[in-house]
Amino acid sequence: MNQILHLQKLSVGTETVADLAAWQNSKRALTGELPQHVTRMWPKRADEVLTGGSMYWVIKGSISCRQKIVRFDEAIGADGIRRCAIVLDPELIHVAPTLKRPFQGWRYLKASDAPVDLPKGRTSEDPLPASLNAALAEIGVL
Repeated sequence: MNQILHLQKLSVGTETVADLAAWQNSKRALTGELPQHVTRMWPKRADEVLTGGSMYWVIKGSISCRQKIVRFDEAIGADGIRRCAIVLDPELIHVAPTLKRPFQGWRYLKASDAPVDLPKGRTSEDPLPASLNAALAEIGVL
């Protein structure tokens, strides 16, 4: 039996979850009624992602929200190259902020390592003091 596996991706050019929502509502990001994110690589572990996985968005160095992944569609670019369109549920679910270093493309995220959802209606958590954040990063917790 496959375990649920998530994806994580930098949301380049957005400053807030609201910015991500606005971009996803643009015609460029929509496929029918659902937002999509087109990427070059197709997940080799797609079956594990499609058993309930989400896209966790990194905004300004912190995982801030997630969206359920609905499916993967083939997208052929104007250049004729096959790409993967990650089709997403439109609901953005805020999660406990989790610091994340920059990375290229997308990465897998084990369900056990995923940040917890914030209660519905809550969009942020009180930040940790900078000294505690630094200490946690130094020992490799963040």
